[in-house]
Amino acid sequence: STNPLERLNKEVKRRADVVGIFPNEDSIVRLIGAVLLEANDEWQLQHRYMQIEGMAELDAPAAETQSLIPSTVAA
Repeated sequence: STNPLERLNKEVKRRADVVGIFPNEDSIVRLIGAVLLEANDEWQLQHRYMQIEGMAELDAPAAETQSLIPSTVAA
């Protein structure tokens, strides 16, 4: 499925089927929380518009050129 919510629901169902019967409500919350945390981590690592390393490279030259530009103060 291409819908992220459907994929997330399918992953929760798949993991719940493995467990079978949950002993209490807290265990269900832990399972769903773990799936959501995993999905969040994957999204943060894979779906960045700009990688951190690239941003660091862009920031370093900007800091260097900033010190080369003389500051102008209005009189």
